[in-house]
Amino acid sequence: MKACARSGSPRADAAVLAYIVVAIGSALGGVLRYACTGLAAAWFGAALPWGTIAINILGSFVIGGFAAATGPNSRGPAPVEVRAFVMVGLCGGYTTFSSFSLQTFELLQRGDLAGAAANVGLSVVLCLAAVWLGHAGATALGRPAT
Repeated sequence: MKACARSGSPRADAAVLAYIVVAIGSALGGVLRYACTGLAAAWFGAALPWGTIAINILGSFVIGGFAAATGPNSRGPAPVEVRAFVMVGLCGGYTTFSSFSLQTFELLQRGDLAGAAANVGLSVVLCLAAVWLGHAGATALGRPAT
């Protein structure tokens, strides 16, 4: 059997690379999420999912800031692979809206309507505010000097 001397098309190679960087970012984000969730539970208790709330806020801030700082019209545009690593992989693996949904459901199942409402309200409002702050900060820093 003859070994293939050259790889596939450049487009196929780029697609494979994108999947690899997203997978690595997701793994790192997931490990960070696991560690932060455990720390928050140890520090603040488990009555509310404080770790999930904090992770979603921080992840929202990072994705908002990174999107603005590295976009095509920014001062420092980043390659697609770098943006995929951070925004899809790292932030996707780190933020936890699937966990958020399950934890809210479990609060409702326990009859903790106030806890469920607090979890939804804090997560949605503070994450939107964090995306706005991250985006505004990166946009302000990335403006060319006039």
